[in-house]
Amino acid sequence: MSRWIALGVIATGLLMSVLDGSIVTVAMPAIQDDLDLSPAGLSWVVNAYLIAFGSLLLLAGRLGDLIGRKRMFLAGSAVFTLASLLAGAATSPTMLIVARFLQGIGSAMGAAVSLGILVTLFTEPKERAKAIAVFSFTGAAGASIGQVLGGVLTDALNWHWIFLINIPIGIAAIALAVPALPADRGLGLGAGADVLGAFLVTAGLMSGIYAVVTLENDGGNSLLFGALAVVLLVGFVVRQMAARNPLMPLRIFRSRSVSAANLVQVLMVAALFSFQVLTALYLQKVLGYGATETGLAMLPAALMIGAVSLGVATRLNARFGERAVLLSGLTLLIAMLLLLVRVPVQANYVVDLLPVMLLAAGFGLALPALTTLGMSGAKQDDAGLASGVFNTTQQIGMALGVALLSTLAASRTEALLDAGRSRPEALTDGYQLAYAIGAGLLVTAFVAAFVLLRQPSRIRVLPESAEVAPTPVG
Repeated sequence: MSRWIALGVIATGLLMSVLDGSIVTVAMPAIQDDLDLSPAGLSWVVNAYLIAFGSLLLLAGRLGDLIGRKRMFLAGSAVFTLASLLAGAATSPTMLIVARFLQGIGSAMGAAVSLGILVTLFTEPKERAKAIAVFSFTGAAGASIGQVLGGVLTDALNWHWIFLINIPIGIAAIALAVPALPADRGLGLGAGADVLGAFLVTAGLMSGIYAVVTLENDGGNSLLFGALAVVLLVGFVVRQMAARNPLMPLRIFRSRSVSAANLVQVLMVAALFSFQVLTALYLQKVLGYGATETGLAMLPAALMIGAVSLGVATRLNARFGERAVLLSGLTLLIAMLLLLVRVPVQANYVVDLLPVMLLAAGFGLALPALTTLGMSGAKQDDAGLASGVFNTTQQIGMALGVALLSTLAASRTEALLDAGRSRPEALTDGYQLAYAIGAGLLVTAFVAAFVLLRQPSRIRVLPESAEVAPTPVG
């Protein structure tokens, strides 16, 4: 029984992380109005979390090996809970963005070790399959719950409560984790961790995102930060070549399938996470939906992603092969964004938006297939590394997509407002531009997958050390 309690603790930690990725989207207009955030500043409410989460996963996983996974999970839960208190109490944009960055750190600490703990608890294949199914379903359901719960809390109370609700959940998770999770000593800090590499990649990503979101209003400063990002990321690559215990050994990219799968993933999630953010803004700022209505309007997309990824994708992959399923999923997603390119100022939900939400099922097809294709190219000894890289590129793609497409949409809207167009028309046109660029990213992903990825002759089961976290999209 204690193992299943431990599974509940791990699933709760995942739920908090996934909730935090989706719950904030429907509250963004309220946050923007209350804190007087610019569109660029608003994107940082999402990106501060994603950058910290994505860039620290590899370091957190290594530290978990060194100090023990249980200690890392408990520390991550504590950091996330305290950061949620800070976010809930935020009275300024700076305070909220700092809190979101700290939440991302806590999420990375917990997510990096969760599946590693799970596979040590459940060693019998059937029980392990059930446990992983529960874990995966939690990730899929978390996105749906987050959007609806975020809307309800924002309308019934205020946006601060979308963060404050994490506090009792986090305290309960920590209290149960202490007796339920297995103790492990770890390798010891003497085995080494690439802290400098983590600093370089985090600072490089932050500089790159900042360069994108400030491009419209401060071109000179944007170019400066863009150049700094290039220097820092090149420094990260050089560091990985020279470090005794590199954060991300570059040998992993010698595999064509690993490199191609990560490229496809960056393009795909950049387009689709921006769909989540921009559609929530469109529903509220153009159609006048409340926060609760927005969550319910986007619920079919999350439900389709969860249902397809858990119930259909595995059988289709076995019958037709992952490459064919991936290409089919990308085709559905391209159709979804092309429909949004035509979305009108006065949309009818059933006619104009519900078909879009249903086509989101393509993500439920594409991600499991892409994960298997990427992992199939990794050697057994590099399985954990490959899954860590895959998790990291998920978060990078999300952050870049939100920054780039939100900035382009805002720039188009401002230009049309200056030309005398009404705000609803200008906003809609800006979102349509972003959707069109997102569709272009997906077309590029389709071409890259078609040309670079090949169906492996023998599908390899994801090894115990592979930890691929569910993406909070939907």
